[in-house]
Amino acid sequence: MVAAGAVTGPARRLLAALLLCSAAGCASAGSPAPDPAAEAARVLDSLHEAAAAADGARYFSLFAPDAVFLGTDATERWTLEEFRAYAEPFFSRGKGWTYRPRDRHVSLSGDRRTAWFDERLDHERYGELRGTGVLRLLDGGWRVAQYNLAFPMPNEKVLEFLERTLGR
Repeated sequence: MVAAGAVTGPARRLLAALLLCSAAGCASAGSPAPDPAAEAARVLDSLHEAAAAADGARYFSLFAPDAVFLGTDATERWTLEEFRAYAEPFFSRGKGWTYRPRDRHVSLSGDRRTAWFDERLDHERYGELRGTGVLRLLDGGWRVAQYNLAFPMPNEKVLEFLERTLGR
């Protein structure tokens, strides 16, 4: 250990700055702490980019190992393995899907380790869709634990839809 009187001039200023930074818990000088909601949103952006690029490796790396994907059909409740088996033939042929987010809300749990979101998406053929789901902070990174893709329907169209599709 060096006695306080033994450090002088520029070395003393450097030592004082290092001690101040250490005491303040600085991860990197001058960098603000990352915003967990913004980080979770970046993972969702990356998910959509990977799907559009048919990049299966990147796409599936963004899911939690126990993730569930809920598709637009009521029968589409897929584990990660089931969803990968469905999607990989498309991705291997260079065919992905493009959903463009235009409005997104991300909320965090009190411990900031779980995020839930809803987003409005645009698709060239299907028009507007809604994605909702949950992300978990795993091994220092956000991973999609559940994604639910749905077609929002105007309330005034519900009865017509039920009559046309279900005969009700």
